[in-house]
Amino acid sequence: MSPVTTPWDIARLRADTPGCGRVVHLNNAGAALPPAIVTDTVVEHLRLEEQIGGYEAHAAAQERMEAVYDSVARLVGSRPDQVALVESATEGWSRAFQAVHFTRGFRPGDRLLASGAEYASNVLPLLQVASRTGAKVEFIPDDASGCVDVAAFTSMLDSDVALVAITHCPSQNGLVNDVAGIGAALRGSDAWYLVDACQSAGQLPLDTSAIGADFVSATGRKFLRGPRGTGFLYASERATTELEPFPLDLHSATWESGGYTIAAGARRFEYWERSYAALLGLGAAVDYALDLGIDAIAARIGELAAHARESLSAIDGVIVRDRGVARSGIVTFTHDGVPAPELVRQITAAGINVSLSTPDYARRDFDAHGITSQVRVSPHAYNTTEEIDKLAEVVANAR
Repeated sequence: MSPVTTPWDIARLRADTPGCGRVVHLNNAGAALPPAIVTDTVVEHLRLEEQIGGYEAHAAAQERMEAVYDSVARLVGSRPDQVALVESATEGWSRAFQAVHFTRGFRPGDRLLASGAEYASNVLPLLQVASRTGAKVEFIPDDASGCVDVAAFTSMLDSDVALVAITHCPSQNGLVNDVAGIGAALRGSDAWYLVDACQSAGQLPLDTSAIGADFVSATGRKFLRGPRGTGFLYASERATTELEPFPLDLHSATWESGGYTIAAGARRFEYWERSYAALLGLGAAVDYALDLGIDAIAARIGELAAHARESLSAIDGVIVRDRGVARSGIVTFTHDGVPAPELVRQITAAGINVSLSTPDYARRDFDAHGITSQVRVSPHAYNTTEEIDKLAEVVANAR
């Protein structure tokens, strides 16, 4: 098997991650094991709320809260005022979509383009809007490798394209879409461009300038290793200049005698009430990742994922289902002799966390490839080749 060669102190990473002593966690595309600094940060703020009150604790932590915006901006290559801190990737994506819908509106004949592997929570709002406005949802073809076909997408572009939604790293097929190529093709278009970076934030470098999207949404709980209930939304200059979010609240706008004034920058996409303890934890997670280096994290995850694909492919009856030229840390597979739900049960019983991937998450992609369910494995930097080998042994002995 190919060795994992990233020159890292894996013992230190695992010592920073208490969960490594309890379980083999290969479900980081679901929710990663947080480093202790993340949990400590959340608990510390909750204790402060316990001692002095929630509003008072918030005021005391205001400088640290501002630093979270700075950290996320460093992560995605943007300015802090282009960052909104939200409760999840879905919440961020939805607020972006709502703003486009409220400000621009969709009309009969408008075309809404999405990748064929798009996540259900991104497609369902498009279908809702289309069913009520006469707009039409169209799916961009895949290229020969299975990724979004940028050339085909370019040929689909016209003045009637109102919105484009692309998932950077789909959660069910291991590929990495060329979101920068899509962004380049959109230059000069009036279409709004939404990128879902839910699975790429924390495991791959993100550069919003290179991507060229109006919005990039991401979660804290996956490869960033932050708390559940956290996420962020990058909003471009165009988005914060031309779009009005709906609905507003007293954080995203100011109610004045003659009407209202919307907050400057991306904070217009935020709401006042959220878990400030969790958002401080998100900041700690982002800082931890930045300290390790996103490029180094990407290299190690890539090597572990490649080791998993090689190990699993060597097992009789196992088919690794991943596609694409560039691949993420998500590894998916089926077994000819063991249904995926049963295989997940046996793997879990062996003390290994993996995920069952089913069509309801990406209906079009699953149907196109005739897959009813599959096992999803997603290592992180703190995992080891020995843990991958343990997984492969369980799969090889599954019945």
